[in-house]
Amino acid sequence: MFDKFHEECGVFGVLGRPDAANLVYLGLYALQHRGQESAGIASVAPGGRILSEKEMGHVADVFTAERIARLPGDTAIGHVRYSTAGGSMLCNAQPIVAHTSKGPIAVAHNGNLVNGDALRSQLEAEGAIFNSTADSEMIVHLIARSKAADAEGAFLDALSRLEGAYAVALLTPDRIFAARDPHGFRPLVLGRLEESYAVSSETCAFDLISAETVREIGAGEVLVIERDSAGKPEVRVIRQARGAREARCIFEHVYFARPDSVVFGNSVAETRQRFGKQPAPEPPVGADMVVPVPDSGVFAALGYALESGIPFQYGLVRNHYVGRTFIEPKQTIRSFGVKVKLNPVRELVAGKRIVLIDDSIVRGTTSKKIVRMLKDAGAAEVHMRISSPPTSWPCYYGIDTPERTQLIGASHSIDEIRSFIEADSLGYLSEDGMLEAVRKDDDPRQLYCTACFTGKYPVTLGAVQQSEEPAVSVSC
Repeated sequence: MFDKFHEECGVFGVLGRPDAANLVYLGLYALQHRGQESAGIASVAPGGRILSEKEMGHVADVFTAERIARLPGDTAIGHVRYSTAGGSMLCNAQPIVAHTSKGPIAVAHNGNLVNGDALRSQLEAEGAIFNSTADSEMIVHLIARSKAADAEGAFLDALSRLEGAYAVALLTPDRIFAARDPHGFRPLVLGRLEESYAVSSETCAFDLISAETVREIGAGEVLVIERDSAGKPEVRVIRQARGAREARCIFEHVYFARPDSVVFGNSVAETRQRFGKQPAPEPPVGADMVVPVPDSGVFAALGYALESGIPFQYGLVRNHYVGRTFIEPKQTIRSFGVKVKLNPVRELVAGKRIVLIDDSIVRGTTSKKIVRMLKDAGAAEVHMRISSPPTSWPCYYGIDTPERTQLIGASHSIDEIRSFIEADSLGYLSEDGMLEAVRKDDDPRQLYCTACFTGKYPVTLGAVQQSEEPAVSVSC
């Protein structure tokens, strides 16, 4: 999936390890897919000072050995960011560090606050000065202005004023707090490495550092990792405040999360395979091979191939070393932006009838270029299958989707979309099929947010009608 959604952010933290900053670096490296714009780490140095290093760019480029050496201590948190409308600038990089009456703190946040604009206006009217355009900074201001006696109470106060999606790690000189919003939009998990504890946006980061996944942090749960009287790390739950219903982001399984993670209790790889199996029988298609759009379409394509009996082939190869920007040739090359990322294997696709699997179609322009690319390489037919329903509504909880007027699924029939992308046929996964793939024991309609497909928003967006663009502040 290229040039569609801006990915959300990744959060990681660890307490009780002498090499805390280095472990956070590795955790962020594993979470790089959640944000490629900026990376940052904050650690607690001897004496209780909070030090931070952050920069624009990828984790491996930002954090040299020398930079990590400037982050001593056995407690640290980190963040990778890919901005939505918050803006791509260093001032928006996280963690955000501040010195308050409750002591020094650092905040790393994943999600969007639907009441962000209202909170910012109120805080500015009270004299607050903001250094960034990200709504994450409001959490810092709310903590600083709380009348609570300590950081724990102030953090709970701040969270009580937030509406929307958040998974937050708060660093203080002796603790790490971790919290998910009452609806549980964004994932956050607790892990253990020997006697130390860690928090992460995804379990794949624990695998890299050989940590054990303890459990998912619950919707509305706030916990603290601290030291007991003997100095050993322990976990204490300080709040459990679920919303009226959970609203786990279904797009974590469709696209965001790494396939080797377990998110919301489901293996992402297995879920995507089930996505691929669901649409295989309908509409039926005679084809010679199933080809994924790498990387997000791979496991759905495997599922489709297993269900349909059509052979799986890597007919498209992705260049994994493409940065966020590149120098285009002066002479125009058709579809250069897609070609620099994907290239067909002509010897495999020439003369073949292809089922092309991708996770979603947003504007349709990228899908059109990929279909053309395959046909230019000699494919006889290209039948596109999408492992999610038509994307018809914007998301306000952490995904930078376009306005509804730019979403092709909002104003065009499936056949009109098929005609636009120049495919020989087009099929989508149904909402029922998608939810069945993530079913455990409970009704997934009461557990997952599917607003980008249905327009049914689980958290009120304010006075603005759902068909319009609400004025919401965004962070990552």
